[in-house]
Amino acid sequence: MASSSPFFRHVSTYKVKPPPQPRTRFQLSTWDLAMVSVYYIQKGLLFSNHLQPHLTIADVVERLKTSLSATLVHFYPLAGRLFTEEARDEQGNVTGIYISIDCDGQGAELIHVVAEGITVADVLSPSTDVPPFVNSFFPYDKAVNYDGHVIPLLAVQLTELSDGFFLGCCFNHAVGDGTSYWMFFNAWAEIARAGGVAAELSRSPVHDRWFIDGDKESPIKLPFTRPDEFIARLPLPLYRERIFHLSAGSIAQLKARANQECGMTSISSLQSISSLLWRCITRARGFPPEQITRCRVAAQNRSRLNPPLSPDYFGNAIYAIPAATTVGELLAHDLGWAARLVHETVGGHTDSAIRKAVAAWMAAPVIYRVDMFDPFSVMMGSSPRFDVYGCDFGWGKPVAARSGTAHKFDGKVTFYAGREGGGSMDLEICLEPPFMRALEEDEEFMSVVSPPLEKWITSETR
Repeated sequence: MASSSPFFRHVSTYKVKPPPQPRTRFQLSTWDLAMVSVYYIQKGLLFSNHLQPHLTIADVVERLKTSLSATLVHFYPLAGRLFTEEARDEQGNVTGIYISIDCDGQGAELIHVVAEGITVADVLSPSTDVPPFVNSFFPYDKAVNYDGHVIPLLAVQLTELSDGFFLGCCFNHAVGDGTSYWMFFNAWAEIARAGGVAAELSRSPVHDRWFIDGDKESPIKLPFTRPDEFIARLPLPLYRERIFHLSAGSIAQLKARANQECGMTSISSLQSISSLLWRCITRARGFPPEQITRCRVAAQNRSRLNPPLSPDYFGNAIYAIPAATTVGELLAHDLGWAARLVHETVGGHTDSAIRKAVAAWMAAPVIYRVDMFDPFSVMMGSSPRFDVYGCDFGWGKPVAARSGTAHKFDGKVTFYAGREGGGSMDLEICLEPPFMRALEEDEEFMSVVSPPLEKWITSETR
């Protein structure tokens, strides 16, 4: 087992640019602009040493550089930088700012690091907390999206392990959401498998931003005159982080239970799990019965708009929609009652609700900050539908997905597809230490959790 503070040795940093393209200005939508003060997305993949005998780490680095350059042709905004212009009145006073992406092929960054003595099994740690050293697999720690004015909008770190490597991406959240992030990651892997050629993709990103008035040429003015009016740089909260595995069978039983208890058939797997976590985490926290608590679910806007956005829309198109009740009500009722509440909240997220929210934001823009999160609630992020394990760069299927420090706080849950597929899932849960201890002793929660997949640690990672 690696020490708690392993040694990381920097090998090299490369600026990776796409082939020359015309200079382009990309306007940001309301959903993009709302993200300028939150952190870069930090997600990455763990690979065991399935490399062919003739494929060295130098070969890996070269393939990543070549294929990333080709991928940036399709995802050109990621090769740019944020750009701010001031709006002024007739007297020359600053009345607001416009933020866009200025793309002249400035490029992304690829960093090569060696982690001395760390193995794939050390990273997985299936029965304990995620090791703190995993945070060092990601560049730009604590960078907020506004920093994309001076640092790349995309940075990738390849970390060599003793028997594998980790590929961690830092992706500016003002450029795109989780759907956009995994669209890029899968496209990069597809191009790498094809030898690094900028060929046609199986899914090509759609870069036209969505605006409520349909005018894609008019930038949105933010009512600020200085960055410190909307940028917040906050200390990292104290939390424990664990990965819990749920088998497809366990999820199916939970979904059946939720539907039976509320007399419905339309409660989804994700709604069932979210409701279970809401109840169990709330119970673990021990808040008073009268306290309001919410279950926030990251909901897609793409398919809910009328007409719908393309599923390949590259940008932000999400809202965190809340189901709310009191602690007492939540714990006095069964799982089905909570699942119905979450289900009705998701069902109410319609085209008209989205347009109403966008119109309200345009009237009074709000820039999100992590400290806006309600500490009495839970936040369900990411999606098990993202094709994490399809990111094969030509050296085999990833072993696991992990994330950095970005957007983590007490009550944050991140969903991943389970490696064995079939509807299984992995949950990355962050809680304050006493709350995590209580959750680990919660019978309702632990009865759904499946044992760690030791077979992949003992066979595929050696």
